[in-house]
Amino acid sequence: MISVKIPEELNMEIEELMREEKIGKNFALRKLLATALAEWKKERALKMLAEGRISYLKAAEMAGMNIWDFAGLVKEKKIVWIWGDGIIKDLNARS
Repeated sequence: MISVKIPEELNMEIEELMREEKIGKNFALRKLLATALAEWKKERALKMLAEGRISYLKAAEMAGMNIWDFAGLVKEKKIVWIWGDGIIKDLNARS
């Protein structure tokens, strides 16, 4: 079990989510945490890819996405990366 103090303003937003989605607080917090972690994984993978620390395929895997959805994210975020011959050309040709 984890115990966390939540600022009143944030608590009010959580309660709004609970009302709109008709869910309990535990489920709302788990849902928000899962969403935030998924976004963090994507941002971390994009950062490491842009820095040249990991390959494109490893970044897609780290982000929890297939290579084509990840390609869309890379394009959307305007991440510049170079890794291996032909990979960029192949991805651009299919987008």
